[in-house]
Amino acid sequence: MNVAVIGAGASGLLAAYAAANNGNSVTVFEKNEKCGKKIYITGKGRCNLTHDCSPDEFLLNVVNNSKFLTSAIYAFSPEKTIKFFEVGGLKLKTERGARVFPVSDKASDVTKCLENYCRNVGVEFHFCEKVEKINVLNSTISGITTSKGSFSFDKVIVCTGGLSYPLTGSTGDGYVFAQDSGHKVIALKRGLCGLNMRGNFYKELQGLTLKNVNLSVISNGKIIREFFGEMLFTHFGISGPIVLSASSVINRLDINNLKLSLDLKPALSIDQLDKRLLRDFEVFKNKTIFNCLKELVPSKLISEILKRSEISQDKKVNSVTKQERTSLLTVIKNFEMFVTSLRGFEEAIITSGGVDVKEINPKTMESKLVKGLYFCGEVLDLDAFTGGFNLQIAFSTGYVAGKSIRNNL
Repeated sequence: MNVAVIGAGASGLLAAYAAANNGNSVTVFEKNEKCGKKIYITGKGRCNLTHDCSPDEFLLNVVNNSKFLTSAIYAFSPEKTIKFFEVGGLKLKTERGARVFPVSDKASDVTKCLENYCRNVGVEFHFCEKVEKINVLNSTISGITTSKGSFSFDKVIVCTGGLSYPLTGSTGDGYVFAQDSGHKVIALKRGLCGLNMRGNFYKELQGLTLKNVNLSVISNGKIIREFFGEMLFTHFGISGPIVLSASSVINRLDINNLKLSLDLKPALSIDQLDKRLLRDFEVFKNKTIFNCLKELVPSKLISEILKRSEISQDKKVNSVTKQERTSLLTVIKNFEMFVTSLRGFEEAIITSGGVDVKEINPKTMESKLVKGLYFCGEVLDLDAFTGGFNLQIAFSTGYVAGKSIRNNL
């Protein structure tokens, strides 16, 4: 079989290797000058390439269409991915939170390993060659048209990525190919990105990082998801690991009916926190409430907490009323924030939405509408939280696509 792979990113390189390893003749078309341009910037250049967990645990971290992904994640699990790279000569390490990185901390080493795998099985690369059209005849792939001409192919695997970080070449080409071939594309949303907030409270808090806090996403008065970990305040609102994950949950919701609730002391119940406050009040009874709270929360946050509690920061601790203390407890356990919008695609780590998976065979990634056409990775309506999950989705879907193409000619 003659197979064309469009895109030399994470899913494209795995698809190309798996297809060529099956005895097919594989050509990768990449509009950039080299492989894996987006891989180079993942994990701040270190590349968190997977998450060391079972397939079942992995699927719990998939935000959209986890059921569709089940076959692929079992076929090429995180465990198999780790083994694949280590056999390929890439030494790996597992860090806090089961996140897997190359020992070298160089994302470029991940790309080199993948490219070496491909070249060792005879994959041919065409760089700086943009695919402009996928050619279909009688609902069957006939080939592709690129910036350099038209070519016949038996199979075409689309691995063009999403819209995130367009400077890496992710400019939505795959969605056009999908629609032109009759596929439905689910509305594209920013995923894993910072959040613009209502008001201006965050400006005074800019640069403050909070650890071990709990963020609840509340829609129409109901908690729909909670995230525990680290976040930070920025010049536009909030960001950091738990905020990025929250963004992928809220990007398909009505922001007008949405509220975020931050618990600054999740390890303490209201009663435990009240007892802690009373102890501090006793120790600092002749001090101002502002100075007393320095033992409990970051100094940078105290003014905003007191403002929301309607307590003067110059007020002496021994004159704080029970009602004021109750108000203070409420704010510390329920620091409310309202989202105005998500940050743009140029800052979003991934694209949520994409080719409707109902029209794709989950065991092969082949289109149910066009014979010989496959879609893998971020171009599909598949996305997950931070921690190496999205790259693993790319690897798994790419692998099963390539593996399913057998050389029967």
